Amino acid sequence: DEPKKGHGGCGATQPQIRKEGLKLFVQYKRGKDEDEEVKSLQPDKRLFPPHEVYTVLKKISDSDLHLLGLSIEYARPEWMILTVLPVPPPPVRPSIAVDGGTMRSEDDLTYKLGDIIKASTNVRRCEQEGAPA
Repeated sequence: DEPKKGHGGCGATQPQIRKEGLKLFVQYKRGKDEDEEVKSLQPDKRLFPPHEVYTVLKKISDSDLHLLGLSIEYARPEWMILTVLPVPPPPVRPSIAVDGGTMRSEDDLTYKLGDIIKASTNVRRCEQEGAPA
């Protein structure tokens, strides 16, 4: 299959990536000349999980980054996916006054960080058990 003139690239089939809610789905357009056996092997639409997106972005070469106009030292595409959540230690987090200033308590950030950690643990457990999304 010849690539179209003036379009550049390798001529390979490019996927369409669609967002539905918080999930990404990838779909390849099927060629007119593909036989039925090849068509049946590839699903019409499949989930594009975050770890796979991260792997694809990580494989972009330095020369391709330069062509895309991104800095190799400061703007790697895989860095745009948050894999580690920096958490300030408790002494640095502000405490808030409760009941007119007589009592001190943890701030809202501390409670939210706890919620995030619990949700992350549940997601990891579900992935290990193979639970549906």
